[in-house]
Amino acid sequence: MPYDQLGAGGSLGGAPAPSRNDGRALRRLLDELGRLPGIGPKSAQRIAYHILGSDAEEARRLAQAILDVKQQVHFCPVCFSYATRERCDVCEDPSRDQASICVVSEPRDVTAIERTGAFHGLYHVLGGVISPMDKIGPEQLHVRELLSRLADGTVTEVILATNPDVEGETTATYLSRTIKPLGVHVTRLASGLPVGGDLEYADEVTLGRAIEARREL
Repeated sequence: MPYDQLGAGGSLGGAPAPSRNDGRALRRLLDELGRLPGIGPKSAQRIAYHILGSDAEEARRLAQAILDVKQQVHFCPVCFSYATRERCDVCEDPSRDQASICVVSEPRDVTAIERTGAFHGLYHVLGGVISPMDKIGPEQLHVRELLSRLADGTVTEVILATNPDVEGETTATYLSRTIKPLGVHVTRLASGLPVGGDLEYADEVTLGRAIEARREL
């Protein structure tokens, strides 16, 4: 924010900026940690006390890492996953299968699939899912860019890997109906029983999908 938009002491709206030693440093840290997803008051306390118990250099590295990731990480202009160079590592890798694109909702889904080591194609991140309740339609997602990537005929298969919930299924159905007329093979990730799960504890939807996705042994 430009300095001329700040009030006296460098704070917004003319209110004085908090002193470096105003007695609220720990409270502010707990408040900020508590805003992180999945971090409750007790977890925020554990993290804050860990930081307090660490040396100044460790705290500095943490703070610098947060600043660096905000300054250096951006969306890949091709697949919209996270990138630190012009394009992400997957799009830059010539060894990846150029004929297969896995469509996911968020960049974190790319990381989850990459951990499996089972997929060697490309990705396309939608940036969300279709959700009429939230007024999110195909126009608010990276659908147009996906269709552009399919235009030259290089891609022969699109794997739809949105979550198996209402919004994810709606999005997958829409994409399937949109992509199939282009002559591209469309597949959907199978969903069913987790490894190590018990049938008696499975809900009806999960068990039903497991039956539908059965395969020959």
